[in-house]
Amino acid sequence: METTDPHQILIIDDEIQIRKLLEITLSTNNYHAMSAATAREGLTTAVIHPPDLIILDLGLPDEDGQSVLLKLREWYLGGIIVLSVRNTEEEIIRALDGGANDYLTKPFRTGELLARIRTTLRQLDHVGAQVQKLEFGNLVIDLTARTVFVNNEAVKLTATEYSLLTLLAKNDGKVLTHSFILKNIWGPGYTQQSQYLRVFVGQLRKKIEQDPNNPKFIITESGIGYRFCTGI
Repeated sequence: METTDPHQILIIDDEIQIRKLLEITLSTNNYHAMSAATAREGLTTAVIHPPDLIILDLGLPDEDGQSVLLKLREWYLGGIIVLSVRNTEEEIIRALDGGANDYLTKPFRTGELLARIRTTLRQLDHVGAQVQKLEFGNLVIDLTARTVFVNNEAVKLTATEYSLLTLLAKNDGKVLTHSFILKNIWGPGYTQQSQYLRVFVGQLRKKIEQDPNNPKFIITESGIGYRFCTGI
């Protein structure tokens, strides 16, 4: 019977209790855990033994985790989940814009963290693949033909709506901030136009959601941005 190597996850956190908890949780769920107590140790370990995913605390003793995140994203292409006591919108948005795949605040539920890890790893499995179609239950996006189908019926989208949908869908499971979406779809001059984005999201939901008022694909992350879910 063929077996696959477990995903390697690096924990960068200065609290020994948190590291031990995460190491036990990860190992019992078939992950290989590595840990580091400082920014310097974490960066060194990431270079020498590149993990599949990094769980990063922001309150490190020798360097702020936001700075560590930016340094990692200069070369590291794996997943990064920030796990921190900092819970302000500013900190969360800064981390997501800095390249974090997800953000979870302490205290946290281990079940939710494991779900976020699975989502991030699943998302990364598709990076670089030459995907022709994105399929999410009754929603199908044909990237080659630039067409969208809901319940096997073609849906007419404007060029902007299509670009917005594909940006969200290609980042399935990841929180995209308002400024990130606005910059990628409309350009740097629109990064403060959150209301502009809400209008387009509303139009898109009317076309692809069974119940636009209770969306299952495009989920609002209040004050931060949007997350695309499989809807299955």
